[in-house]
Parts: sequence; structure tokens; C-alpha cells
Amino acid sequence: MATETESGLSDHMRGVTVTTIACLAGVVAALATARFVGTSVAAAASQQSLLYVAALVLAQFPILRVVGIDISDFGAKDYLYVAFMTFTLWFITFGVLLTEGVTL
Repeated sequence: MATETESGLSDHMRGVTVTTIACLAGVVAALATARFVGTSVAAAASQQSLLYVAALVLAQFPILRVVGIDISDFGAKDYLYVAFMTFTLWFITFGVLLTEGVTL
């Protein structure tokens, strides 16, 4: 049997949940960036787009609490993992949107 944490989620489900939320937050950040900053050449160079990534990274931790993940056990590695996964999915998604010139 999988070991259960205090929240009732197994360690595996905890990891899957954190990864899924981080990846979805990266995609949402890219869509928000494309919508509010744009997908032009000037928008690609804008540093304002990084604010959307930072906002979504910070917004995840209350969401994780609501879902039932105990973030008081998070160490530096966990926080870096969430930030890295969010940034990576934002970078890939926003890169595709910029390449295709999609307007939202």
C-alpha cells in the first residue's frame, strides 16, 4: 500500500497534483501573457510578461492548500520545482503562440 500523508493523499498523488497544477499554471500564464501583452515582436521582448509567470507561481500555493496539499512541508527544492515547471510550460506555450502569431 502507498503511504498516506496527513491530507489523505499518497505521496504519488501529492506529486502528481503539484506537477499538474504547476503545468496548468504555466499554460494559463502564457495565455494571459499573450492576451494582455500580445504576441508581436515588441511583446516578445517585454519584461512585463515575466510578471504573469511570477504571479501564477505565487498564486499556486493557496490553491495547493485548498486542494489539500500541506505546503508547510515544502523545502527549497519543492518551491524551485513549482517555479521551474511553471516557467517551463509558460516558455514553451508562449513560444508557440509567438511563433504562430496567435492573437487572443
